[in-house]
Amino acid sequence: MKTMAALAIAGLTIVVAAPASADRIGGSRAEIYSDSNSHYLDYKTDLSEARRELRKDLARADDPADRIDAWAEYRREVADARHDFRKEMAERGVIVRGRPSVSVEPY
Repeated sequence: MKTMAALAIAGLTIVVAAPASADRIGGSRAEIYSDSNSHYLDYKTDLSEARRELRKDLARADDPADRIDAWAEYRREVADARHDFRKEMAERGVIVRGRPSVSVEPY
């Protein structure tokens, strides 16, 4: 019976302390998506390069197949950048749900 009570108290302590420790580990959303986070800057740079490359590839495209290939390559690069960002943030103890938020400049 004493063991059950001790486990219940320990579990309650973990549940109550979890929000505070999550803040210390991950920081706020504003800190994650700010230019002070080097991983976020890398992510933004990767997206910028992918857009620039897409623009060039579309300008050189001679037929619909080339345009399809350019868009497919762009989507792969964006997915790779997103994966890398999530992986780096997970290593820091931050779980990124959904898509990382970035303002997109028009083409």
